[in-house]
Amino acid sequence: MSGPKLFEPFTLGGLTLANRIVIAPMCQYSAVGGCMNDWHVIHLGQLALSGAALLTIEATAVVPEGRISYGDVGLWGEATEAAMARTLESVRRHSDMPIALQLSHAGRKASTELPWLGGKQIAPGTENGWQTYAPSPLPFAASDTPPLALDRDDLKRLRDAFAAAAKRAARIGIDAIQLHGAHGYLLHQFLSPLSNQRDDDYGGSLENRLRFPLEVFDAVRDAFPAHKPVTMRVSGSDWVAGGWDAEQTIAFAQALEAHGCSAIHVSSGGLDPRQAIPVGPNYQVPLARAVKQAVAMPVVAVGLITEPEQAEAIVATGDADLIALARGILYDPRWPWHAAAALGATVTAPNQYLRSQPRQYRDLLKGRD
Repeated sequence: MSGPKLFEPFTLGGLTLANRIVIAPMCQYSAVGGCMNDWHVIHLGQLALSGAALLTIEATAVVPEGRISYGDVGLWGEATEAAMARTLESVRRHSDMPIALQLSHAGRKASTELPWLGGKQIAPGTENGWQTYAPSPLPFAASDTPPLALDRDDLKRLRDAFAAAAKRAARIGIDAIQLHGAHGYLLHQFLSPLSNQRDDDYGGSLENRLRFPLEVFDAVRDAFPAHKPVTMRVSGSDWVAGGWDAEQTIAFAQALEAHGCSAIHVSSGGLDPRQAIPVGPNYQVPLARAVKQAVAMPVVAVGLITEPEQAEAIVATGDADLIALARGILYDPRWPWHAAAALGATVTAPNQYLRSQPRQYRDLLKGRD
């Protein structure tokens, strides 16, 4: 009798994953000047001991004005690179889990207050605030300062910034890159007709709206080592009539695959305050399933996946190749251990923790070689 699919190894590009559990990027809003610090060592360190297969670093801005907030991590200069390198060195001293990095630009959703301080946009010219940029001069919320529309020189500068960040990521040994094309941030803003109302060849038709995200993908793919994966995270739907939807997501996924994308991570929403999201267990899995049926590259499903049997069903039925956890693994950093216990699998744990092996699960934990 074969074991659970969730704990079968998986190959992503040139990267071998121990199982099908991915830790999604989760912003911590705790960087200083874009630089990681001790909090990130603690945060990433505990997750790197979780038994998952891949750890993804939070949305990392490629330019300062691309940060969601003044507390966001960046990778745009020597100081931010050195800070991330120090963090990775500490984490990797005690874990061999592959580490991916999500590269991002927040576009019109940048320059915000920390979530626990309200999260509203901070106006340019005030403390911790700056002017935002987007495909079109349309604010996210009516009360926000309108963004400035990016011109062609701006687009070239940003493509180059994504590529430069990818080169920095390669220098410090990042194992994979994920481009953030979801949740209403810049690349998603180009994709959706609700936020992209340009009249040049970067707006209008679906082909035009795909153009800049694909150019960014190509620039990053060219800048990052060929044997390491470059993936994309997308929102499968804006959940607003007339916006980005599953059909357009499939077209984008097929284009990405043709450009050499290693995997696509299907989330949803975040672009428009009018969104009506049918939140519930597995609510985004149908979006992942639709993409999975249309492409050969691996697909990652995410969103209110909380139970081991639920995760197993997603990968065992072929709805997705991998599942991603975010808030759930913050709540329970040993979720993969508990899932392995529930499904009768084995998971790697730090040698220092092997004495925690539960009496009823004698084959649950195995140590690192």
